[in-house]
Amino acid sequence: MTTTELNLIAPLETPLPAPREGEVLTDAQWTTLLAIADTIVPSIEVSSEKSSHNLTLTSSAWTESAQNIKDRLPADANAKTTDIYFREQASSTQGFQALLQRILNEYLREDAKKGIRVLLSALNTRAGCLLMTGSTTSFHLQPVNVRQQVLQNWPHSYLSPLRDGAKAFIGIILVTWTRTSPTLSQVLGFPRAPVHGKPGHGHQYSFIQFPQSDEYETLETDVVIVGSGCGGGVAAKNLAEAGHKVIVCEKAYHWGPEHLPMSQQDSMVHLFQNAGMISSDDGSVTCIAGGAFGGGGTVNWSASLQTQAFVRKEWAEAGLPMFTSGQYQTSLDRICERMGVSTKFVEHNVNNKVLSEGARKLGYAYHDVPQNTGGKQHYCGYCTMGCGAAEKQGPVVSFLPDAERAGAQFIEGFATQKILFGSVNGKKTAIGVEGTWISRDSNGGVSGNDRTTRRVVIKAKRVIISGGTMQSPLLLLRSGLTNPHIGRNFHLHPVTFVNSYHPDRPRFDPWEGGILTTVVDEFQNLDGKGHGTKIECMTMLPSWVLPFQTWRGGLDYKDMCTKLPWITCHLSLVRDRDSGRVYPDPVSGDPRFVYTPSAFDRKHMLEGIIAGAKIAYVEGAKEIWLCHANMPVFVRPPTADDEDSEGVNNPAFQAWLDQLKKVGLPVGSTAFGTAHQMGTCRMAASPKDGVVDPTGRVWGTEGLYVADASVLPSASGVNPMVTTMALSDWISRGVAREMRQEREEIGEERAKL
Repeated sequence: MTTTELNLIAPLETPLPAPREGEVLTDAQWTTLLAIADTIVPSIEVSSEKSSHNLTLTSSAWTESAQNIKDRLPADANAKTTDIYFREQASSTQGFQALLQRILNEYLREDAKKGIRVLLSALNTRAGCLLMTGSTTSFHLQPVNVRQQVLQNWPHSYLSPLRDGAKAFIGIILVTWTRTSPTLSQVLGFPRAPVHGKPGHGHQYSFIQFPQSDEYETLETDVVIVGSGCGGGVAAKNLAEAGHKVIVCEKAYHWGPEHLPMSQQDSMVHLFQNAGMISSDDGSVTCIAGGAFGGGGTVNWSASLQTQAFVRKEWAEAGLPMFTSGQYQTSLDRICERMGVSTKFVEHNVNNKVLSEGARKLGYAYHDVPQNTGGKQHYCGYCTMGCGAAEKQGPVVSFLPDAERAGAQFIEGFATQKILFGSVNGKKTAIGVEGTWISRDSNGGVSGNDRTTRRVVIKAKRVIISGGTMQSPLLLLRSGLTNPHIGRNFHLHPVTFVNSYHPDRPRFDPWEGGILTTVVDEFQNLDGKGHGTKIECMTMLPSWVLPFQTWRGGLDYKDMCTKLPWITCHLSLVRDRDSGRVYPDPVSGDPRFVYTPSAFDRKHMLEGIIAGAKIAYVEGAKEIWLCHANMPVFVRPPTADDEDSEGVNNPAFQAWLDQLKKVGLPVGSTAFGTAHQMGTCRMAASPKDGVVDPTGRVWGTEGLYVADASVLPSASGVNPMVTTMALSDWISRGVAREMRQEREEIGEERAKL
């Protein structure tokens, strides 16, 4: 089936909300920013003269590069595709400038915007240009070849603003271009819908609606749950099935499988917090956090690993004995049974086969990753943008429909501002929540200007916070709670990446097939205390994997992108010992976090990267590279053969590894990311050590619970979905027992009367 034919069965579109009004940049700053963008993703032409509009090459260099790209094009590509790709520059891409402006206006912190404005303004002054570029000529007037050299130098500058600026500019531009460029998709043969996907049928939800009014709307229920993710979904099912009235309120909106998977551009806005662009205060880590109806369970990669014994033992010894109890194991098993978790139907794609086969050849411990696909084979790599087959058993497909069938009600588009408290028997008791509801538009989307806004109060006997690790602590703080542990103990399984190019293999389109079906756990306990690293596969969607790659120049980057159909990418995922904290931005109130991968944890991460490189080598990779500005690409010597008895002992490869060991993974020049966040409302045996008690109740309150990944006592060490769900199962069943006991006691009192 051709790319054109696949586009005929593309999911329904999901138009974005109108962009925020206002201009972040002046016209002069905008001109300079676009000049930077067109240097990072330049138009390329043959010329002996330098140009301020195009990156110029000699005729021989252009011909060689063009032929390499033509050789990689999909069979149905237009003959002019290579020429169009060479001519395309970032600013000429349809939608690029609009998305770039949206990112600047809506998703960058105020301090980041200020820093960008300062750099852009300086590049329009003689003194600033002289300091930053070595020339007094304004940046946008300089030839593209010269501008490219400037940007190549910045990451190695002794001036930290230039190093930080290079990282910010390159990251923002590459994210924006890879999400909007139709030419890139054509060059790659990347279809809008997955080749192996099939449209599915989802649960038809009914959401509470409110009429327009300036008055508060007040609802009453037994339990209100803030958040519909992995914790909230399980809690909703359990409490509704126990006979309690339940309302689940969620800031995001539900999109059925007919809209999934979303486009690369729309999915980041609709399904992720802050469009997937939350960076640590020092810029060292990019955080991807789910912001969908169904939370992270809507956008994760199906990995369903249970909490490991050594982690459970660690938590039990910290005063939480239930983690080594049979009841907790029952919760784990109950969760996995409901989602049909199994390895039985796993079919590995090439990305995962390279990982498992390389590990086998090197003698590393590895195993298949159980998938929550309902006992079915699910060979689709697009689930990061939502599962159009409705086979991945995230909360939207499993626990939330169960909850609604048991009587639970849902509100989408509801942003909870604060928890309401009262005094009951002299104790501070949660009695509900207050927030703002914004309806869909008249077309059932969220892009129209005819949406209703309403202030809403939900009164409840129990309040369960399941907003996730980034949001739950902020809600507690906004509500006046002062436990010093709120927002601290922030763990996030930091990762970095090793990439490899396998041109000798038949084209394998790594975005197809199960995303994460193999894990190498040989190095998971490097300190003897349960801290180490796992090697897993990265999602291979172009706009996810390509922006993380080190930019070494416009032509080099465009050439690297076209190799994606033959690229594998594996990540070294650390169970971090050291932690950070989450806190509210002083201007917007949105989540910010302080976290720098520690030297201790980076040492473990390096072990995973070295092992990942060895795996790529023994699997025949012709090129191996890291997301690391100070490490060159390793190019396999022509004399190195897969059957060579030297194997990973090849001198050239060993020299490259020695260089990597010497350089390490320094903060600033290494790209670090995270898709797992835990611990900011830590469960502990005492309020001196955490935010919630062993039942999930917030210390110092009554009727208030937290049930999401934020209550994990420390890093889970595995993809945390199942651990989070099991803990929510434990907490919510405890709440149900407590409420049943209260009801029985009230009944006994009434009987006496």
